[in-house]
Amino acid sequence: MKNRKNKGEYGYRDYRRKVRTVMVAAGVAAILIQLAARGLTDNQAAKNILTVMAVLSVLPTANLASPLLASWRYRTPSEAFYQKVRAHEGEFTILYDLIVTTKESILPFDAVIVHPNGIYAYCTANKVDSSKAEKSLNALLKGQKLDGNLKIIKDEKGFFHRMEGLKPAADYEDDGSVDYAANFLKNMSM
Repeated sequence: MKNRKNKGEYGYRDYRRKVRTVMVAAGVAAILIQLAARGLTDNQAAKNILTVMAVLSVLPTANLASPLLASWRYRTPSEAFYQKVRAHEGEFTILYDLIVTTKESILPFDAVIVHPNGIYAYCTANKVDSSKAEKSLNALLKGQKLDGNLKIIKDEKGFFHRMEGLKPAADYEDDGSVDYAANFLKNMSM
């Protein structure tokens, strides 16, 4: 597809929202067409087959719709925010537009800095209990044999202050944990 966005790239949330909306609409249309075709036929065997097809089409459509509904209110951050963060891309790994789920909450991370000293995530959800979410995510990181040092920052100024205070990742020895942690966060994201 043209303009395809991958997890961790700026614009991913809006891109996935559009793609999933089209896929769910196609699934709903297929279900409705099957039910309409059922009403147009007189053959009982064909009616039964079309009914079964419509019922079996519901589950895949619902599986596509559930992450769409869970992430519907979270949009890609503004271009101005992206440009401010993008200025630091050469210094360390930065991921954008992640929506990470834990047992307790949905965490929309507009930007995540994956640094040898830790992971710093800017979260825009005001209702999220940061300490519980950090505890849960750090336990998952430790389960992957990574340092459990993820910090959730809810204040944009605090996030930029933290980002500007970090030394470039090139100043540290590369043991592969930064790339591994970045891939792990992408895999956890919707």
